[in-house]
Amino acid sequence: MLTNLKLRLLSYLVILYMLVAFAWWSVLLYSKNKDAYYAKIELLKIGMSAEGIYRSNEHFLHTKEYLELTKKYQRQEWMIFGEASVFIISLVIGIWLINRGYNKEIEIAHQRRNFLLSITHELKSPIASIRLVLETFIKRKLNPEQIERFGKNAIKDSERLNELVNNLLFAAKLESAYQPHLEPVRLDYLINNIVDSISEKHPKVIFLKNIQNGIPIIEGDQNGIVSVITNLVENAIKYNFTTQPKIEIDLQQGNEKIFLNISDNGIGISDREKNKIFERFYRVGNEDTRRTKGTGLGLYIVSQIVKAHQGKITVADNIPKGTIFKIVLPKK
Repeated sequence: MLTNLKLRLLSYLVILYMLVAFAWWSVLLYSKNKDAYYAKIELLKIGMSAEGIYRSNEHFLHTKEYLELTKKYQRQEWMIFGEASVFIISLVIGIWLINRGYNKEIEIAHQRRNFLLSITHELKSPIASIRLVLETFIKRKLNPEQIERFGKNAIKDSERLNELVNNLLFAAKLESAYQPHLEPVRLDYLINNIVDSISEKHPKVIFLKNIQNGIPIIEGDQNGIVSVITNLVENAIKYNFTTQPKIEIDLQQGNEKIFLNISDNGIGISDREKNKIFERFYRVGNEDTRRTKGTGLGLYIVSQIVKAHQGKITVADNIPKGTIFKIVLPKK
């Protein structure tokens, strides 16, 4: 990092030197052009005097020769200013592009680091837990209740591990090969099933459903849409540290669109982060101090699935606090 910083400072010094040098040569060229102009005027006056044409300075300023000479050197001045301006503007644009590319590389490197830290933790935790359960089964004699309890924990960790692997594979598939398998989908039915399933795992969460009657059946990838709703709901729970998490799911229809809003009363998302949360591997905060689990793939998968369905997803602030994810899907 220190080497990169030194190279960046050196590049800025070189660019600054180029700007100063070009400015100096531009001023010098302008000055030489002026000197040549004045010298030509004096030479023209001497020639006109020798021919008896020159009568007075006022008359000289209106002669054809003077006007043509002045016009010629004015064009040269504009040429100098124009070339200098184009060079400086090009150099500034180049600096901006280089700086943007550098910042982008730094951001990508930061995201990769966060991803490696998070994926390491996400993989090691369930593996260590499952291993501990298996070692307990081997080394200790357990009663049926203990076996059931440990077995459920191991199954839960294996499901977590399986979900993580599936997300990684699905994220890789989204890059090029994902095509939604279209089939008739009842959004109201899916929402009710997802809420019932998540309520069993999170009994403290309050779910409020506002589903308009007569929501039409749409053509979509049912597994993909289930992944979208599940990811958003589980994120709303994950980033909610209140004693009574509340999630509201609103499903309405318009003339040609279906509107799905998922609101929560959690910590919310800052305006600075809103444009980045749908990027692959991006997570809010620092991976070393973050309390929540995850790899930064959930919202990326959500955005890509919605996009594949010709839909749109946006994020907004909830009132008085929290976040609203707004999804718009075509009816057909």
